[in-house]
Amino acid sequence: MSAILPPAIDAKRYARLLSRTLPRVIRNDEENERLIQELAKLDGREDVSREEEELAELLAALIEEYEDRRYPADPVSPHAMLQHLMESRGLTHKDVWRVFGSKGVASEILNGKRSISKAQAKKLAEFFRVTPDLFI
Repeated sequence: MSAILPPAIDAKRYARLLSRTLPRVIRNDEENERLIQELAKLDGREDVSREEEELAELLAALIEEYEDRRYPADPVSPHAMLQHLMESRGLTHKDVWRVFGSKGVASEILNGKRSISKAQAKKLAEFFRVTPDLFI
């Protein structure tokens, strides 16, 4: 059984994106805000390239790491996290039901009647561009 590899990225194109964005370990709120703005530019587009997806994932990881360090939070339930992410992005049931595969399952999860499986956590993480751990 062979491993499924992600699509290859164009190294030169990715290098240009990196040189323009200059992502690095975030050490202050100003740098955090700068990278949040860069990520918002990518999130606001529908036509992102594979290289831009990789950059967005890197930026999200850097931002998350900094904010976890700078603003430690009390643990939040997977259900509450999903509700928060949906609310903060102005999403409704119809925007996320495809992630779950059916409207019924989505309703049960959103109403707290069903827990989020590991497979669903991975799909949600991809959808929201966050770590799956938020939903487990």
